[in-house]
Amino acid sequence: MYLKYILACFVLLTIKANSQIVEDKKNFRAADSLLKEHSFSVHKDNYFLTGIPLDEDITRNTADVKYQVSFKLRLNSKPLWGGFFPYLMYTQKAFWDIYANSKPFSEINFNPGVAIVRPFYLKGGRLTYGTISLEHESNGRDSIYSRTWNMLAFSLKSQVSPRWTVGLRGWIPLVDKEDNPGLTKYVGYGEASATYQIQPGRWSADVLFRKGSGLINYGSLQTQLNWRPYKDENYYLTLQWFVGYTESLIDYQEHKSMIRLGFTIKPENMGIF
Repeated sequence: MYLKYILACFVLLTIKANSQIVEDKKNFRAADSLLKEHSFSVHKDNYFLTGIPLDEDITRNTADVKYQVSFKLRLNSKPLWGGFFPYLMYTQKAFWDIYANSKPFSEINFNPGVAIVRPFYLKGGRLTYGTISLEHESNGRDSIYSRTWNMLAFSLKSQVSPRWTVGLRGWIPLVDKEDNPGLTKYVGYGEASATYQIQPGRWSADVLFRKGSGLINYGSLQTQLNWRPYKDENYYLTLQWFVGYTESLIDYQEHKSMIRLGFTIKPENMGIF
């Protein structure tokens, strides 16, 4: 079942410049969008947010801080075969019960990976990144608290207009079912994302939808409203709402609804996925 998806993604990512959907004259000028970034750069959003639950009582133990550190390293300034650029990636997401008495960290999720990225232009000059990645995600614990899985992922992210950027990502989950029963149902097999520049350079909105394997029961939705107070600085005031499953690995079977406020540092460009 997975073979046809792998072949379809491979064909899409290595499509020749004379295809009907790819700009032939602009095609590899798209590499400039990666090369103008520093080799070490922001990968996903880096944020520090504090918030409260919307689906249970607000107490010192249910309010928390969530923060994320994410970066990527481009390994080569020249493309490999097929026009791909190799990357190392790392993301760490933590949940800190800062309002509880001893201020413990309730969960830390580690997400290292490797990727190859193929930049190209679709017809109409729409910058697009095709990415193949191999990733690991775990919480670093053992025994009954261990949560871990791996994925082989394929993604397309495109700047479809000056204000809209959209992405589609699918993966083959590789899960140890003895330690993580039912995890595949909750992490699902793919996600869709969108960013809209409400007021370019100032206001933007992000949506990330992950589909679980259930018809209506699983998956998650995360929305963000971002305000950039200074155009010369790359940080934002962010209001984030998360509802659904797998916000953290330890509680992947629990439904959460959290609203948080804080600061975010975003990738300088649209990000590779």
